[in-house]
Amino acid sequence: MANFLLYRTYHGCTMSIPTQAASIKAWDDEQHVADNRARYREKFDAVLEILSPVLDVQRPDAGFYLWVKTPDKTGVDDESFARDLFALENITVVPGRYLSRDMLTTDGKTINPGTNRVRMALVAPLEECIDAAQRIRSYTETLI
Repeated sequence: MANFLLYRTYHGCTMSIPTQAASIKAWDDEQHVADNRARYREKFDAVLEILSPVLDVQRPDAGFYLWVKTPDKTGVDDESFARDLFALENITVVPGRYLSRDMLTTDGKTINPGTNRVRMALVAPLEECIDAAQRIRSYTETLI
């Protein structure tokens, strides 16, 4: 039994033949990948147009997240921004510090690279992303 457990740890379980056949079919289809990339380009175009005038935000090289810097001059950190955005506009974003770790810099300071950034996921349909971006902008304009 110990030998099987060791084998199982590294091998995992074998997929059934029908699941393997379905996987082959799915991996052979690149059209859904092209379609998905086009949808994300459309979302990024729309959302960045709305948010760029009020927030420090750039198009990512890859992925479906925007890493938005909280407004500098307001003193609102990532936790406050996320909490108040949810309370006032019913929009959920994740404080950046929750997604990264404290690290020691070469000069001996401890920093968290996610501090004063929030992560926004553009996974909802285009219309919902646009609506959310408009509400995020509206909230941000009350800060600046």
